[in-house]
Amino acid sequence: MFDLVLARLPELVIVIYALSILLYFIDFVDHNRKANIFAFRLLLIVWALQTIFLFMYMLNTGRFPVLTLFEGLYFYTWVLITISLVLHHIYKVDFTVFFTNLIGFCFMAIHAFAPIQRSSVTAEQLMSELLLIHITMAILSYGAFSVSFVFSSLYLLQFKFLKEKRWKKKLWRLADLAKLEKASLVFNMLGFPMLLLSLILGLRWALIRLPVFHWYDPKIIGSFFLLMIYGLLLYAFVKRVLFGRKLALWNIGAFLFVLINFFLISRLSMFHFWFS
Repeated sequence: MFDLVLARLPELVIVIYALSILLYFIDFVDHNRKANIFAFRLLLIVWALQTIFLFMYMLNTGRFPVLTLFEGLYFYTWVLITISLVLHHIYKVDFTVFFTNLIGFCFMAIHAFAPIQRSSVTAEQLMSELLLIHITMAILSYGAFSVSFVFSSLYLLQFKFLKEKRWKKKLWRLADLAKLEKASLVFNMLGFPMLLLSLILGLRWALIRLPVFHWYDPKIIGSFFLLMIYGLLLYAFVKRVLFGRKLALWNIGAFLFVLINFFLISRLSMFHFWFS
């Protein structure tokens, strides 16, 4: 019974999710408030179904579902939807929810049509609370960087509208440049310490549990390089070396490395096998 739910519920969720994204797109193009309201209600349904599925999965497996790429993608999508719903009430920027969930939908589609992965016996034996916290915090940091990327993208869009003096309705529905830049910085400030703590916990776990630990593992190098990139971005902003459009462009580039680190470098790792 659970296997049937496991197979069918994500398909139902992605259909509702697609309708929500479509309605948000209609609102984006035509400033349709009814479409916006209905899209938000559908997004709430998606979040509720995903949350139910998450708890069902945890009850069935007896652990937090982050040990495989299949599980990690689902949790990452849930994090993005949750953040977007919170942003809807905090930042009154209409397009933030749309663009954040556009990213979430892409990852949900990858998750929905990917083969179901069960964690191997070896992964179960290696599992510990330290490992689960390490992976969970890493995914949460990726979620924060994703939202920061959205705000930087909106910054460039707003900058383009202002430079071309295109006084459209979209211009007024986007926040001012200072607010978008600050929001992007806030989420980087949230993601950076979470990634740092995740790496510290991950290294601690590896030193305790792994018989042979390689410091030159591609995943370790890639993760610390990612941490350095975001650390330099924060430092450059504080020292006003980077700001405005240049900062937004560098932040978008940093997020592209997040994707490379998550999908490509993880597969080259010698011990991050549960994410391959």
